[in-house]
Amino acid sequence: MPRKTTRNAQGGGTIRQRKDGRWEARYTVGRDPGTGKQVQRSVYGMTQAEVRKKLQAATTAIDNGTYTEPARLTVAQWCDIWAKEYLNHLKPRTRIEYIALLTNHIKPKIGGVKLQILSPHTVQTFINTLPKTGISPKTTKNIHGVLHKALEQARQIGYIAQNPATGTKLPRWDRKEIKPLESKDIAAFMEAIQGDPYEALFMVDLFTGLRRSEILGLTWDCIDFEKGTVHVYQQLQRIGKEYNLAPLKSSKPRTISPAPDILRLLREQRRKQSEWRMVAGSSWDPWKGVPLVFTNEIGGHLSDQTVYKHFKKIMASIGLPETRLHDLRHTYAVMSLQAGDDVKTVQEHLGHYTAAFTLDVYGHVTERMQKESARKMQTILDGLKGQSKN
Repeated sequence: MPRKTTRNAQGGGTIRQRKDGRWEARYTVGRDPGTGKQVQRSVYGMTQAEVRKKLQAATTAIDNGTYTEPARLTVAQWCDIWAKEYLNHLKPRTRIEYIALLTNHIKPKIGGVKLQILSPHTVQTFINTLPKTGISPKTTKNIHGVLHKALEQARQIGYIAQNPATGTKLPRWDRKEIKPLESKDIAAFMEAIQGDPYEALFMVDLFTGLRRSEILGLTWDCIDFEKGTVHVYQQLQRIGKEYNLAPLKSSKPRTISPAPDILRLLREQRRKQSEWRMVAGSSWDPWKGVPLVFTNEIGGHLSDQTVYKHFKKIMASIGLPETRLHDLRHTYAVMSLQAGDDVKTVQEHLGHYTAAFTLDVYGHVTERMQKESARKMQTILDGLKGQSKN
């Protein structure tokens, strides 16, 4: 195969096709202080377009003063560059979580390894050690996911030829069994919260399946009493000590139709809030001017931790101290399935990415329902057999 050579249009390097069919781009990173000769580096790829993209990224970094020679770059140094330059498109909380995994787990363990010599075996050994130090399988999966993303970016811009985190075997992860409330527990809970300051909030959680952050982020414009719908498009998110309204976890708004009694409770919440406003007078101070549905008595937002602690206190009073607030969401999902809602409908109400995920989480419920359906069908068959004999 004849080799082809082209000069980059911007004058930032030369691109050529090698004998082995791959493409190579060479660029100048500076001059050797001893000889005065140009110091050149190469990036490689399977197509000319791929190499041109890598070349452009390298020359841009040189122009901006952010270029670091791949041969000298450690995993920790690359993690810092990646966090600074390539994570700005993420939601603030997601970015903070990524950086925390880099800082607390990845950099301390393999940060000193040169990026270009980081091997799949080193990555596998690193991942294998995490569960031994008490890291859960879920967190281990998250750590590997962030590492893989960071190394994939390094591969895309030509710092490494292959992503050494590809092909890593993760530890077995058995999803924790969900613990929805039983019918008698639901009744006890509903009785315990009658007249409680958070009664409407807890009932909305139990009978809509909204996440805690979604409930706390509800504003009055979300609720259409005439149509009987609630539009869910934001959440109240805490980052450190700061609260902000943020897009949903899935970034996909949804509209649900709660039961009439839930809408009645929301009307009562609006009436109660109007009374608080009148009593507070000039002291009424809506959080950031936002008309939240669930507030304190002067219009401020509710703390997620305050709500959670109040819930735990109620559950302890009815003999269910281990129940989590998130279990109300699970309870709603199970009740919906048992009421005959199909998995796709439940998925949309819960705001899951896919129906497959919903089925994965609540598959045991549908299996139990199928067995019950088979039992009922057998009863019908037994009855028909009896009739045919007569």
